[in-house]
Order: sequence, then structure tokens, then C-alpha cells
Amino acid sequence: MANSGLQMLGFILAFVGWVGLIISTAMPQWKINAYAGENIVTAQAIYQGLWMNCVTQSTGQMQCKAFDTLLSLPSILQATRALMVASILLGLIAFSISLIGMKCMKCMEDDQVQKMRMAIIGGIFFLVAGFAALVGTSWYGNEVARQFFDIYTPVNTRFEFGPALFIGWAAAALTILGGGFLCCSCPRRETTYPPSRPYPKCAPSSGKDYV
Repeated sequence: MANSGLQMLGFILAFVGWVGLIISTAMPQWKINAYAGENIVTAQAIYQGLWMNCVTQSTGQMQCKAFDTLLSLPSILQATRALMVASILLGLIAFSISLIGMKCMKCMEDDQVQKMRMAIIGGIFFLVAGFAALVGTSWYGNEVARQFFDIYTPVNTRFEFGPALFIGWAAAALTILGGGFLCCSCPRRETTYPPSRPYPKCAPSSGKDYV
């Protein structure tokens, strides 16, 4: 029998990670402008995300503008978009499959072997979704760091990591961890031994000694 506690823990972690991926993808704070120069201007903060650019004033007012065209966007942004959307879709498939394979669900309870396989397949999909998100966020973060340390980048146009990027890293880690737990909840095969042969019954002693 599969370890119900490990299976439930893996499902919860993977589900929380998947929700975090959705939040990270929708957030506009993937990178925020860095005030690294001598002239520090704190009247506004500029954010850039996968879908829009936003400016927050010191009064708290926030204005956002979505990207008008797709073809003019940098290739790194398009690739990150594709990886994050793919991870969300894979997570949705993994959630549906894993939910069927959970031991606490009555679906397919007549076939425990097939039910166990569904949970493992869902865990594999969660692993793929987590790795896709991890590649996307790490690739984007590496590009932000490269541009920040580039000497040819103007000081007033340098950006650093935003909150959405950290949420994406944490969500990808939780999704991978949860998917791994789901895959590890597979029961181990029990070692089978050949049936022991019964000992022959001893004939009852007649009480007579034979010469």
C-alpha cells in the first residue's frame, strides 16, 4: 500500500507550488529599476513583467501598460512566457491526474494498482512543470543580472530582481518537491519467498524395540 501521508504531503506541496506559478506569471514585478547611481530618484518605481510595464508613483498610484505587440519583444521574454504558460498547463494536467490517484478519493478505488499509477503519472507531470518554470525563471534572472553588470548599460536603466521572480523560484521548487514526493509514494515490492515444504509426519511409536 502506498504511503498516504507522503502522498498527501506531495500533493499539497505541488498544488501550492502550482498556484505560486500562476501568481508569479501574472505579477508585473519580474524586475524593478535599481537606483545605483549618484542621483537617487525615489518619486517613482518602474516594474517590468512578462505581460506589461508598470510605474508606481510615490503617492501609491500605479499605472500599467500591456505590451502592444508580440514580435517586437525580446526573445528571452518570449521564451520565458512560453515556459511559464507551459508549466501552468502541465500543472493543471498534473493536478487533475493526481487528484484521481489520491488514496483519499473514491474514484477508481476498485483498482488500487491503476489508482497508484495515476498518482505517479501526476507526480511526473508536476516534475516537468516545475523544471520548466525553473528554467524560465533562471533564464530570465540570468539576463537581468547580465544587463545589470554590463558596463554599457546606463545606470538609470539598470534593473534588479523583482518579487515575482523570487516567487517563481520558490513555486518551482515546491512543485518539483511535491512531484517527487508523489513519485516516491509508490509502494515497494515485497520480497516473495518460495513456500516452505511441510515436514513429513513422524509415524507413531509402537513402543516395541526391534532387533
